[in-house]
Amino acid sequence: MRIHTLQLPVSDVAQVGGYFADVLQLPVQDDVVRIGWTEMQLRPAGNHLIGGVHLAFNVPADRFEAATEWLLARTPLQRNAAGETHFTFGGRWDSESIYFDGPDGLILELIGRRRLPASGRVGRFHGSELTCVSEVGLPTADVAALSERAIAAFGLGYLSPPVACFAALGDDEGLLIVVDATHRWFPEQKVLPNARGILVRLGDVDAGELHDTEQGWRVGSPAGSGR
Repeated sequence: MRIHTLQLPVSDVAQVGGYFADVLQLPVQDDVVRIGWTEMQLRPAGNHLIGGVHLAFNVPADRFEAATEWLLARTPLQRNAAGETHFTFGGRWDSESIYFDGPDGLILELIGRRRLPASGRVGRFHGSELTCVSEVGLPTADVAALSERAIAAFGLGYLSPPVACFAALGDDEGLLIVVDATHRWFPEQKVLPNARGILVRLGDVDAGELHDTEQGWRVGSPAGSGR
């Protein structure tokens, strides 16, 4: 699954665009940020709540150490209660992650997934090496029910066995992170999830639509873009 486009409500389009250009070295044109194959459009939040939005960016696993050094020079990392900043996940995740704060209270993540192709690049890391937005957090009141709707809508499967408050649907290239709306984000566990006003368009899945009216987000895959 690929996350092709993402509309992100923000408090100030120019300011948030400047963050992605200056801190993460991503190409920004007007209100559009390009992260590999993902196009992220920034739009005024209006009455939508900001803060608590989770996005992850894929990094080639063989460049994760260089990416960590690059990010540390640009922004602090989030820590868990034990003070740890680097997290290795086994099983079907087979990955490692670091987390950091973005503008408007974004919960951002760099993740290196070992099953994906290596980069082969050496030397200093650059933001242009981020390959995509690979995760979008989607809060809901009923994780199991929403997950089943996502499976029916797009033909997705679980990356790993779901639990009551969390489910990851998709694959290494793209995941919908379905999370209980009352479950605070890892690793700091301080911020509740939010996705109000977010609109996601998927590729490499069945054509379908998914939304949560109470939480105010929508995901779709246009006809003709499915498997």
